[in-house]
Amino acid sequence: MEADWPKGYKMGRRKLVTVLDKMIVQDLLKTLLAVLTVIVVIIVSRQFIRILAEAIEGQVSSETLLTILGLKTIIASVEFLPVALFIAILMVLGRMYRDQEMAAISSAGGGSGTIYRAVFLLVFPLSVLAVGLSLYAAPWAQARIDSFMQKDEESSDLRGIAAGKFSEYSQGDLVFYVEKISADKKMHKVFVQNRQPGNVGIINAEAAQLKDLPDGRYIIFENGERVQGQPGTLNYVIEQFAEYAVRIETKVPVAAKFNRQALSLDILWGSGVAHNTAELQRRFSIPLGALLLSFIAVPLAQISPRGGVYGNMLMGFLIYFSYGNLLRVSQSWVTNETIPAWLGGSGVNVLLLLIGCFLVARLYGWQWLIMKVRRKVS
Repeated sequence: MEADWPKGYKMGRRKLVTVLDKMIVQDLLKTLLAVLTVIVVIIVSRQFIRILAEAIEGQVSSETLLTILGLKTIIASVEFLPVALFIAILMVLGRMYRDQEMAAISSAGGGSGTIYRAVFLLVFPLSVLAVGLSLYAAPWAQARIDSFMQKDEESSDLRGIAAGKFSEYSQGDLVFYVEKISADKKMHKVFVQNRQPGNVGIINAEAAQLKDLPDGRYIIFENGERVQGQPGTLNYVIEQFAEYAVRIETKVPVAAKFNRQALSLDILWGSGVAHNTAELQRRFSIPLGALLLSFIAVPLAQISPRGGVYGNMLMGFLIYFSYGNLLRVSQSWVTNETIPAWLGGSGVNVLLLLIGCFLVARLYGWQWLIMKVRRKVS
């Protein structure tokens, strides 16, 4: 007796995105956002503390402080996207193994291919997004940070003046104190000490204010006294003034700090310089790392029933840190021209791909793979 199938067995149209795909993608996306937020907050907080210390010293203006923080967040989010995605897959699939959801999926006919399909529905778009972020957004953010830092360094004198506190500049050679600052930004009860080799100058004034004139920026003191002389001697000059102006010289850096992470893709591509090639490989390693680490995470998440949700998390961390260190070592070798550029760009990624193939083979079982190979050969 033959069954009369309208469209034949296994010929029904399958939905593009199944309920299982939606469930796994939603869990992965929530976990990814949580993990990435934690990592970025930790990393950016450490960097922000250092920048905040420079702002207190007057090296960074308060106006650009939050802008630099936002740009640092963009860079950290791009750099740590692969590891956040790797940890998220391990956590979500590990929980599914612990709760016996994987056993239910297997009993319904779903295998590793079903899990890979659901995982890469999220991983592929994120990898494409990581290409644009790594090649364009992160260098743009780094270039903006360098520009802000350079401008703030050139105009760092007399920044950070606050009422009721002593402010030091030029490594303590200039000390500034203001008792009160009015709403029109006029300073009252001003004390200034300027120390130079062999001389010390002191200014006491009733008021002072900053003015931008055609030939530069000046600080104008009103109704005060100026004392200048050499410590330890009696040779002092004491002057009374109704108005006294001092020009604020703009600092010119000896050399601008060169940061390859801020170079655009047009400069790096085809330049032939070893340092630029290594930087280009570093940027491409971010989307590649997201793909390869996700490929490894699926078989690595398989745990024993007693292993707990974090059964293979330690192995995952070891793989990631080894992968990251090998990438940095290979890029340094490319920079020093110890190895060819093609080997530095592909060697570590090919090694990670082989490790992933080994884990997938272990997941399916070696005997099952041998039987498959024999069937194909025969």
